[in-house]
Amino acid sequence: MSIHIGAQEGQIADKILLPGDPLRAKFIAENFLENAVCFNEIRGMLGFTGTYKGHRVSVMGTGMGMPSISIYARELIVDYGVKKLIRVGTAGSLNKDVHVRDLVLAQAAGTTSSMIKNEWPQYDFPQIADFSMLDKAYHIAEDMELTIHVGSVLSIDAFYSDFADNNIKLGQMGIKAVEMEAAALYYLAAKHSVQALGIMTISDSLVADEDTTAEERQTTFTDMMKVGLETLIA
Repeated sequence: MSIHIGAQEGQIADKILLPGDPLRAKFIAENFLENAVCFNEIRGMLGFTGTYKGHRVSVMGTGMGMPSISIYARELIVDYGVKKLIRVGTAGSLNKDVHVRDLVLAQAAGTTSSMIKNEWPQYDFPQIADFSMLDKAYHIAEDMELTIHVGSVLSIDAFYSDFADNNIKLGQMGIKAVEMEAAALYYLAAKHSVQALGIMTISDSLVADEDTTAEERQTTFTDMMKVGLETLIA
């Protein structure tokens, strides 16, 4: 066991999907994995391991925000030997051409967080996806005839912010969406020499009157789940 994950050695696969919502992890396990077994219930952060098309795959919630995903991703990598990590979460569009239910593949993640800068104060460390996984996910989504956008996202610390107008200006500069976890995941992947990718479904928009319900976000954003699973086993 690690501090925050109750799995025993060997209970977690070396490939994992990381939704923020633990109930989304449960949904993925129940609807996409065969013979799924729960390996974690600590703090309600559900994790499961099963098989997908004959490949052993895990899925686990990470909570919201960079501090939370950093705890779980670090323990998964260091304590359980996970090598491929894909965030499957939601994001808010910052771009008029990126609409609700579209997929965003985060090629890079800028951030307002000081987490990385605290470790590298003299550098603006670039947070980028693993290109191999990004390339595979793009072609898988394209073959599925999904609406996809590849580009940079903004990973923020504060969901509610007085600086939303500044975020919208970043959208005018090509940033696709705003979310809360990708930059930290990419940093940890670089730090520990593993592969990571963020696949986000647009759940709402800061530049258009578009939104979804909490239930829709939990149980209907299946396109990113399929793309994520196919990418893990590709």
